[in-house]
Amino acid sequence: MATARSFWKGHLRLALVTIPIRLVSATASEDKIALHQVDRKTKQRIRYQKVAGEGGRVVPQADIVQGYELDDGNYVLFEPDELDKLKLNTRHTVELTEFVDACSIDPLYFDNPYYVLPDGDVAEEGYRIIRDALRATEKYGVGQLTIRGRENLVAMKPCGNGLMLETLRYANEIRDADEIFSDIGTSKLRPELVNMAKQLIDERTRKFEPSDFKNHYSEALRALVKEKVEGGLSTEVAGGGDEPSGGTVIDFMEALRRSTEKSKAKPASTRTKTAAARQKREPVKRAPPKAQKRKSRGR
Repeated sequence: MATARSFWKGHLRLALVTIPIRLVSATASEDKIALHQVDRKTKQRIRYQKVAGEGGRVVPQADIVQGYELDDGNYVLFEPDELDKLKLNTRHTVELTEFVDACSIDPLYFDNPYYVLPDGDVAEEGYRIIRDALRATEKYGVGQLTIRGRENLVAMKPCGNGLMLETLRYANEIRDADEIFSDIGTSKLRPELVNMAKQLIDERTRKFEPSDFKNHYSEALRALVKEKVEGGLSTEVAGGGDEPSGGTVIDFMEALRRSTEKSKAKPASTRTKTAAARQKREPVKRAPPKAQKRKSRGR
C-alpha cells in the first residue's frame, strides 16, 4: 500500500463494528505556484501588521481577542478560555449513524475530500466489508467527526479500491437557490430552440476525463518562471535587513542594468570573442528585439 501522510487517525464505527482508520488528503497543492508581494526597491517580501482604528495603531498579539459584530457596529468580545470551553473533545471516531442514497446529496453540500485507509493489516478485512457493502447498496454513510474541537458533518462512500470521506456543509451554510433565482423569468420557451440545445448536448456528450483539461495559466506561469531562472535573470536581496527575503526575486530591469554596467567595464574585443564563443556552444534563444540587443551587449 502506498505511503501517504495522515491528516487524522482514529476509528470507523458501524454499530458494534469498530476498525482503526486514517485519513489522507485527497487533494494536492504542491503543483500550485504561489506569488508574493515584494518591494521592488529592496527585493524584500511585504509583511503585514495588525493595526486598529483609523490611526493604524499596531496592536500587540496579547491584546487581540475574538469578537462578534452586532448590528449597531459594537462587538461582543470573547476571551480565549471562553471559546476553548465550547470546543468538543476529539473522540477520534467516525460513527456512521445513517445511510442515504448516493444521488440524494446535492453536490453543493460537499466540501473537502479525504481518502480513508485501514490503519494496519488487522483492520483491512472490516474495511473491505464496509466498502463492498456501500458499493452494493449504492449508499453513502453519514455521520459526524470532531476535528480541532469542531464537529463536522461527513459522508463516506466507495472510491476506487477504497473509501472516501467528504466533509459536508450544514444546511444553514447553503443559500436558498429559489431566492437567488427568483428574478429569472418563467415564460415558456420555443421548443425548437430547446431541441437544438439538446442536440448540441447529445453530440458533445462523453465520459468525463479530468486529465483532458489543462490549467493553461499555471502552465504559462511555470514556463515563465523557468525561462527567467534559466536566463539568469534573478537578483540578490538588496539592503540586507533582519527579515528573511522569502526566496530569490526575479527583476528584469535590475538584471539588465547590472549586465549593462558589467559590459561597459570589459574591453570591446573581449566582449566580441566571448559572445562569438557562446553562440557556438549554445542554441539561439528567442527574445524580443530590444531585450535581445541588450542581452548581447551584457554578455
